[in-house]
Amino acid sequence: MINVQMMKQLNAVITGITASLPDYILTNEELSTMVDTTDEWIMTRVGIKERRILKGEEQGISVLGTQAVDELLLKTNTRPEEVDAVIFATSTPDHIFPSAASIVAENCGIKNAFCFDMEVACSGFVYGLEICNGLIKTGKYKKIILLAGDKMSSITDYTDRTTCPLFGDATGAVMIEPTEEELGIIDAQLHSDGVGYQPLQMKAGGSKYPATRETVEKAEHTVKQDGRVVFKHAVSRMAEVSMNIMQRNNLTTDDVDWLVPHQANMRIIDATVQRTGLPKEKVMVNIEKYGNTSAGTIPVCLWEWEPKLRKGDNILLTAFGAGFSWGCVYVKWGYDGDQVTSKE
Repeated sequence: MINVQMMKQLNAVITGITASLPDYILTNEELSTMVDTTDEWIMTRVGIKERRILKGEEQGISVLGTQAVDELLLKTNTRPEEVDAVIFATSTPDHIFPSAASIVAENCGIKNAFCFDMEVACSGFVYGLEICNGLIKTGKYKKIILLAGDKMSSITDYTDRTTCPLFGDATGAVMIEPTEEELGIIDAQLHSDGVGYQPLQMKAGGSKYPATRETVEKAEHTVKQDGRVVFKHAVSRMAEVSMNIMQRNNLTTDDVDWLVPHQANMRIIDATVQRTGLPKEKVMVNIEKYGNTSAGTIPVCLWEWEPKLRKGDNILLTAFGAGFSWGCVYVKWGYDGDQVTSKE
């Protein structure tokens, strides 16, 4: 029999992070030749200057995922056969099935892992962390790769000036492993509310509205949203859940080293930060360069800020997305970011 008293508490800690961003940069100037918009109009409303776009035929999200995982294996000195699971949080998989996770695993020589996709839109990374946390705490799994990202350009209507400036393509990937130290995923609070069914959705392409000539002609395979409704819910929910996590863990604004909000648009980020009371210098923001990459925004921020992260840093990750779905994860960072191989 296992002596339960002898078993030590396992925490799930991020031991490495990478990201993959396409080379092609779509600027506001180029967008202004496609739709009736201007750089000033976009910057004033959403704070985005440019976004990355995955170009080329038959280039699905697995392309970015494969690049991120290949680099992650090298960065963490992990052999493909050591990986126990590959989970991909994405709303834009290559196919309905097979999963993008299984395609990435095959491309990277990962043969001993179970693989699946999960779809929570922009909240995918924070939901995925909590799933990985539960798996690690069972003691059965030692190395889990969590990917999060989207090829949003594949579901964007480039005739709709209210949505097309928002989105870009990117994928982030983290290695998650067990530790007995007081590090890693400390707490999480996740929520969903079906009131978001109408205000934020891609209507067609599922079993309710399968693809037809009519759905394609009406651009129903692209993102549609009621901006005012989404803004109202996103600001209140992200701020509320972040403050709940702070209170539950006795964290003051001084205790929090970093807040990483989903990069939805600059107005939502500013309003969320203002409500939490955290100073702007503690907030990761890169939306001006990459736009809203849905599930990819938070891991891309962590990847970009990695050299500044220190072991033990208190980090709040908060997101809001379709569903509506939202949540906050409290992470105590697991290593000194400036001690790992620098990004190109």
